[in-house]
Amino acid sequence: MGFSNIATSDHLPLHGQSNLDTLPKNLLCFSHLRWDFVYQRPQHLLTRFSDISAVYFLEEPIFGSTDIPYLTFSQRLPDLWVCVPHLSHGLSKEEINMQLKELLKVFFINKNAEEFIFWYYTPMALQFSSHITPGLVVYDCMDELSAFKFAPEELKSLEKDLINNADIVFTGGHSLYEHKKHLHSNIHPFPSSIDKKHFGKARKQKSEPGDQVGIAGPKIGFYGVIDERFDINLIRAIADARPEWNIILIGPVVKIDPGALPRNPNIHYLGSKSYEELPQYLSGWDVALVPFMLNESTRFISPTKTPEYLCAGKPVVSTAIRDVINPYEKNKLVTIAHNEEEFITAIENWLVLEDKVNWLTEVDRFLLTNSWDLTCADMVDYMTTTFKNKKIVSMPRSNVSKVQGNMQNRLKS
Repeated sequence: MGFSNIATSDHLPLHGQSNLDTLPKNLLCFSHLRWDFVYQRPQHLLTRFSDISAVYFLEEPIFGSTDIPYLTFSQRLPDLWVCVPHLSHGLSKEEINMQLKELLKVFFINKNAEEFIFWYYTPMALQFSSHITPGLVVYDCMDELSAFKFAPEELKSLEKDLINNADIVFTGGHSLYEHKKHLHSNIHPFPSSIDKKHFGKARKQKSEPGDQVGIAGPKIGFYGVIDERFDINLIRAIADARPEWNIILIGPVVKIDPGALPRNPNIHYLGSKSYEELPQYLSGWDVALVPFMLNESTRFISPTKTPEYLCAGKPVVSTAIRDVINPYEKNKLVTIAHNEEEFITAIENWLVLEDKVNWLTEVDRFLLTNSWDLTCADMVDYMTTTFKNKKIVSMPRSNVSKVQGNMQNRLKS
């Protein structure tokens, strides 16, 4: 879905800065996700980080007929660049990592690595970046990637190395935090947040997009990646049982055979949409779905769409995802269903409920302190403290003596 660039008007001031606690002014992100694939956690955070640092988003390589490896740079915001390595077809894993290592060396010509934060989404990037010592290493673990379909065999061991290497670790949800908290002494949970102003537009939107406006009858919607986690049998069963309902599915189909998707006349595949367009589609929905299967790949997910749906004022019916149960179902904001019959009943209950004022009031109260701006600001606070402590630990003894001497002199005066 997210193909557009969203700049935030909110800045993240770093108060009380000194030579010890100022963060490095550059951030290099190593990502397994492409910037223009789906607008999600990395984009939300890094657009905001670009308010306080120069951000370079390094994607996985694109393979072509080139004989010489090279990097392309695409400026998306005043201080945010998407960097794409271009390599030749037919390279072995070792050759790929060797060439990426060389490209990274070229990237750092006339740059000081100590003035960079290394921000990892993929442990696989350690294979070509571990020889560099940046000012700070952050691992933002947004998913249990080793449980995903087609995950590389070496991912688990590389993640172990990354966690050992990292100065600070963030997790994309509380269940993932509980799973990994024993692995690092400086680890913090940061579940999915929302851009309230953006998704709040759905409550005021008066017209639907052209490919949705003509669909008559109740609209039950989902947006996101349609992959191995998506319960296509559940969608088929709902469509079969209620042919008068329209199921709207928005997003790319990846890692599964599109031919396996149900093709009922009341299931509408509208394809990928931009992040900017999502509120327009949401505005016409009656109920929103989180229809993920329960398996290893969904055990620790924290679906960003849950608070986004709620912010848009849409009732949500979800499978029993742990990070949806707690806190959303626990606070009676969403309905959890365990099978197709419960899904149908839950959707029907929301469709016939005319007065949603009390529910919306509780939703808004819960979401009051939920925003990507606050998440980013809290991350900056943790990173600043970590960087300050790291600088103190690594400061030469002679410098520590000078600092202590200066403090004593000040006290005497």
